[in-house]
Amino acid sequence: MPVADQAALAAQGAAVRARLASDPSAYRVPGDLAELFVITDFLTEAECARFIALIDASARPSDTYDHGHHSRYRTSWSGDVDPADPLVRMVQRRIDDLTGIDPRFGETIQGQRYREGQEFRAHHDWFYTNMSYWADEARRGGQRSWTAMAYLNDVSQGGATAFPHLGLSVQPQRGGLLVWNNARPDGLVNEATLHAAEPVEAGVKYVFTKWYRTRVWF
Repeated sequence: MPVADQAALAAQGAAVRARLASDPSAYRVPGDLAELFVITDFLTEAECARFIALIDASARPSDTYDHGHHSRYRTSWSGDVDPADPLVRMVQRRIDDLTGIDPRFGETIQGQRYREGQEFRAHHDWFYTNMSYWADEARRGGQRSWTAMAYLNDVSQGGATAFPHLGLSVQPQRGGLLVWNNARPDGLVNEATLHAAEPVEAGVKYVFTKWYRTRVWF
């Protein structure tokens, strides 16, 4: 039985998959359970520094869609960066061009800051359609399709992005971009994309995330 946005997720997945496969800067992480790509040096040192300043200016205690989680589930600080900022607009265009997704489908870039001991426990980026928030999200853009996450600094210790079902752990590397499909090729949401921001053990971690939807987001 078709599920919410299944056809759109399958179509968008196929288009982005083909685009990234033809891009020599995009390295596909081996494995059949999920589609993940790494682009090294996507951002310059200066761009990373500017984004860090923007995050520090906008960060607040992070929230989650599932308010049933306890307070230790996500302990980072986060905030949407100013989409009118010239650097933000330029980088958003580069991510849009990388994926080929209609820019109107992209959410505003959200910055995240993790200090020592802070984390975001295992979660999916796609929406659970049986949750109370889904009616609003269905109306304002539909299911999340692809995630693009940029690392803005090296982390002294800890802070990896772990995908437990994939046996994969990605250590932050300044300027790198990690891109993954939140759905399977058939358009069903992919349980294997479960991931966590592991606790920072020394230093501070800065990242930003851009999520795409199956329809125009607002």
